[in-house]
Amino acid sequence: QVQLVESGGGLVQAGGSLSLSCAASGRTFSTSTMAWFRQAPGKERDIVAAITWNGGRTYYADSVKGRFTISRDTAKNTVYLQMNSLKSEDTAVYYCAADGTSFFSQTISVVTSQYNYWGQGTQVTVSS
Repeated sequence: QVQLVESGGGLVQAGGSLSLSCAASGRTFSTSTMAWFRQAPGKERDIVAAITWNGGRTYYADSVKGRFTISRDTAKNTVYLQMNSLKSEDTAVYYCAADGTSFFSQTISVVTSQYNYWGQGTQVTVSS
């Protein structure tokens, strides 16, 4: 029902910034919690940030709090991740995900199994 396509990844120097975009198709986008996850080589896929259907609540992993900002534009069916003050440990493949298991929810799940729609991923590499 929902198709997600990430863009905006690339190579950046430590201390720099990148902005990721996730373009979505499907009616359920406007009623679903959206999230960004990341996975480094040899590591588990972990949540980075999430935002509820109307932007009423957000969640950030401790490792990115104060540096990353998640936002969404329902009219454009797009979710964004603004990444500032990037560090080498931010290097990973970043995935956009949608929680299609509930609608109009103000609850945010932090586990991958709660999200049933995923983008293909975009590589972010931070050089030090």
